[in-house]
Amino acid sequence: MSDIWGYQPTAGYTAGASLTGYKVEATDGSIGKVDKHSDEVGASYLVVDTGVWIFGKHVLLPAGTVSRIDDTEEKIYVERTKAEIKDAPEFEKDKHLGDAGYHEQVGIYYGRQHRA
Repeated sequence: MSDIWGYQPTAGYTAGASLTGYKVEATDGSIGKVDKHSDEVGASYLVVDTGVWIFGKHVLLPAGTVSRIDDTEEKIYVERTKAEIKDAPEFEKDKHLGDAGYHEQVGIYYGRQHRA
């Protein structure tokens, strides 16, 4: 299994590129827009503002869930359904940066959902 916290080589991500504001598409529809992201090696992720879809919540998506980035349309496609994303561990703004346990919990959840 590939590293869930790294962009897939085929995703089309360019290191240092800004993805903030890009729309995020699950396999079955739109889930929101990128609020912020990181391309730190071994810890790359997207924080997605889901707007009204999950009552204004944010979700943390490991970079390994990204299947394709379309810079022309400013869209990011992820290999997860809306239900899988909605059922993920709740995003904790204060914990996600320095809490290895939280990252591990999210990584295990999305890693378990991984489709090769």
